[in-house]
Amino acid sequence: MIRKTSIIRICLSLAVAIALVCYLWLVSTSPVEKSLIPESSKISTLPVPDFASSESVKDKKEAFFSYLEPEVIKQNQHLLGIRHELQMMLRTLQRDEDLAHRSIEKIQWLASEYRVTLEDAQLDTDSAQDVLIALLRKVDIIPVDLVLVQAANESAWGTSRFAQNGYNFFGLWCFVKGCGFVPSRRDADSNHEVAKFENLTDAVYTYLRNLNRHDAYSDLREIRASLRDNHRSISGT
Repeated sequence: MIRKTSIIRICLSLAVAIALVCYLWLVSTSPVEKSLIPESSKISTLPVPDFASSESVKDKKEAFFSYLEPEVIKQNQHLLGIRHELQMMLRTLQRDEDLAHRSIEKIQWLASEYRVTLEDAQLDTDSAQDVLIALLRKVDIIPVDLVLVQAANESAWGTSRFAQNGYNFFGLWCFVKGCGFVPSRRDADSNHEVAKFENLTDAVYTYLRNLNRHDAYSDLREIRASLRDNHRSISGT
């Protein structure tokens, strides 16, 4: 028979293990972070369709757009939701009211995610307003037609091995060994890989974030901001 002390030790060990798992889950993905990153759907985790098997070019293009477009629209709607929150926070500060602690956490996370410099880690009223204004320049939609056209160009209409095996329709690179696919024509002194994603949601999120925060696309963001300021529609053109 198992002694009572052995049972107690086993129960204590299980309790410690469960507590450790819960702690690691909490520190790895904060509630604030989860609320600001789009959730992957069941469809986005399914294998990428075999677009090359389409009987005609027209069918292949229609299948490609039908696959990608809903995810891009969903994530643009998510960005608009975050923009609305940022605008509400800005109005709160402009009324000389204090922000809730959770709002401050969101600003700090977004500032890090979109590479907006925080001059004051404590976020006083003046600095918080500056950060919010800067974030509103970066947290915004990318026109669906622009995304689809670049995806078609970068992935050969979804037939590249990077798209088929890693959801990478956008030619996105990564720089940690094993993070993706080693390009067959990579120079000997290069260390980049073509990024591999777990699902379509992660891939589209990374691409939209790249255009929204990388210095190379600052002109795009300035054009978009100008269109917003003049109450004009934002299009790929």
